Amino acid sequence: MLKYSLKRLASSVLTLCIIIVVVFVLLRQMPIEGYFDNYEKLDEFQIQVKLTQLGLNDPVLVQLKNFFVKLLHGDLGTSSRYSAGTPIATIIANKAPVSIYMGVWSMAISLIMGIPLGAAMARSKSGFWDKFGTAFIVFINAVPSAVYYIFIQTYGTEALGISMLFERENWVTWILPVFSLSLGSTASYAMWLRRYMVDEMNKDYVRLARAKGVSNKKIMMKHVFRNAFVPMIQYIPASLLYTICGSIYVESLYSVPGMGGLLVDVISRQDNPMVQALVVIYSGIGIVGLLLGDILMGVIDPRISFVKKEGAR
Repeated sequence: MLKYSLKRLASSVLTLCIIIVVVFVLLRQMPIEGYFDNYEKLDEFQIQVKLTQLGLNDPVLVQLKNFFVKLLHGDLGTSSRYSAGTPIATIIANKAPVSIYMGVWSMAISLIMGIPLGAAMARSKSGFWDKFGTAFIVFINAVPSAVYYIFIQTYGTEALGISMLFERENWVTWILPVFSLSLGSTASYAMWLRRYMVDEMNKDYVRLARAKGVSNKKIMMKHVFRNAFVPMIQYIPASLLYTICGSIYVESLYSVPGMGGLLVDVISRQDNPMVQALVVIYSGIGIVGLLLGDILMGVIDPRISFVKKEGAR
């Protein structure tokens, strides 16, 4: 297990480094205006002085080495247009807590609603809960999220008697954004758990347990649910981390000052240093999520072997 974890960690670090190099090189092909907040007001001499200060006149390999050194020290650079002169780490530190709280709560709701719904769908195959869950999953996946987000905001705020805009100090205004953010994951968990449980219910060990007279409730909870939940484990860390990053549309709809729309905002402002930093952060989040999912799956399911058997390809 340790050997496997170290190999996965090494491959994840290598993948992240490749992504950083690609993004770094591509951004260096962009117009230099993205590194100045008042480019139009500067003459050529001032531009060259600024480029030298930023190290942009150095060879690309030197720039890349310097970026990695700063990154290892936690220095993501400074914003050039979004908030000129402000360290990017400071901007993210101000916005990340809101997205983290919102993401954690929405994921908790997704697990609380999605897993019982998926289990109920599998147990009552072709019954009420199966039909209800299928209709819910089809609706969430077929209807554009913007439609039911706006519907929730319009009628939810009216029912609760609250403002449509998010207020960090008012906990009631957290309800609708968190609920909206949880719907997609709820449908996903319910769909995949039902599928895995139905697959497990058709296996020989379930038929044998029924032949021995084991109650259906015990079979479902002790065997089917446990074995069906294992494949889902690998997706939960990645799903959690992505949700913490925030939803672009939900956060913009409720004017939530989080991470959701930050990348889109800095791209529109052509803030190259912030684009570079955020792409690195989001890439790291995705890679860490996949890594944790693989490791967690192996820890929870002892049947998974990390040693290649003799003769295996």
